[in-house]
Amino acid sequence: MKISIVSPIYRAENIVDELVRQIIKNVEPLTSDFEIVLVNDASPDHSWMKIRENCSRDSRVKGINLSRNFGQHYAITAGLSYTSGEWVVVMDCDLQDRPDEIPNLYTKALEGWDIVYARRVERQDGFWKKMSSRAFHRVYSYLSGSKSDRTIANFGIYKKRVIQEYNKMTEKARSFPSLIAYLGFKATTIDVAHSERYEGSSSYTLSKLIKLTVDVLVSNSTKPLLLAVQFGFIISFISVLLALYNVIAYFTGINLVHGYTTTIFSIWFVGGMTIFVLGIVGLYIGKIFDEVKNRQLFIIDETINLEK
Repeated sequence: MKISIVSPIYRAENIVDELVRQIIKNVEPLTSDFEIVLVNDASPDHSWMKIRENCSRDSRVKGINLSRNFGQHYAITAGLSYTSGEWVVVMDCDLQDRPDEIPNLYTKALEGWDIVYARRVERQDGFWKKMSSRAFHRVYSYLSGSKSDRTIANFGIYKKRVIQEYNKMTEKARSFPSLIAYLGFKATTIDVAHSERYEGSSSYTLSKLIKLTVDVLVSNSTKPLLLAVQFGFIISFISVLLALYNVIAYFTGINLVHGYTTTIFSIWFVGGMTIFVLGIVGLYIGKIFDEVKNRQLFIIDETINLEK
């Protein structure tokens, strides 16, 4: 198999046909030896039915139906575990990742690169999506200590050995771009056009974005723990200074007025920060708990045109 294209499918019943058509149109001139792996992430609409129809029309289209909604990055992992191509393209299903850019990615990869990322120079997203993405990448860059590029997402082409190493990683908190970046290998980027959504709106709600952000940060960086230690040290240092001030004030006869408000504020402030720091520690303990359970990353209910 020369090229595998993996796309997680969710709320895309009216997009699947066009997605498959465009992929075939743009990949066939490169090679007839390719496969399209569509992973239905338990979409509540008729996406799986559309995948079935496309699989019946063309055996190069493969279908994977997950038993429940696991999330985009788990669906990508499921698809990658079934690919057999020497090169693997990962792309979203909403056609914002344009299939006509696949030949450009493939041509660049043949220059000797293991990974070619698609860099979206001009993102065709709404104001909220752009702002939340910018905020996530700035926070992640600061807390992880590594530069995170908001113009790069899942879309790209990856050599088979990169995907093989990716499939060996079993972390429960998954972010495809973060795990790929961890692997290393020879990587480059090319600028690609980015389209508006073919239909509908993003399924990433604010709560999902926050959960993904926390998962990625806690799973890839211990800096929040270091910041908690530093903050605790600062609070302790300030309390020592205040204690010294009160001792000096006592012996020098300075008239101190002890107010109820100041006392209550101090108690609430220190108590609140204690709970905050414990919460950070709790997040890490929770992730450890998830890992030691060693549950499967995804559960497949049904496959079409696929043999493991």
